[in-house]
Amino acid sequence: MSSSVNPRAYAIAYLREVDFGDAIVEYIEKIDATLAPSGGRFLVHGGELTPAEGTWDGDIVIIEFPDQAAARDWYLSADYQAILPLRTEHSQSIAALVEGVPSGYRAVDKLSVLLGGTGA
Repeated sequence: MSSSVNPRAYAIAYLREVDFGDAIVEYIEKIDATLAPSGGRFLVHGGELTPAEGTWDGDIVIIEFPDQAAARDWYLSADYQAILPLRTEHSQSIAALVEGVPSGYRAVDKLSVLLGGTGA
């Protein structure tokens, strides 16, 4: 596992009760331009969802960024902050920025973190 390369990062949103009107249309029309400067690209944008566990009553959006700094820069950018209310005021949604894992990562790699350095 290479520690010299920052893992990719993701913006993840779960949207429910979307009021699909002019504000959401404007948000969708403008978001791509906000992603470009930070190297963001859509991986999932409300595609068909097949629940495996629990109740899923909304849409999932996943946007990939080169690293956590790029994801933060995008979210905090003036351009994105200008359109953010178009989504937050017209949907019930939650969102987060999350760091991915490096290439070659395995689930057991997390044990060293969870067990204080005594894992596999």
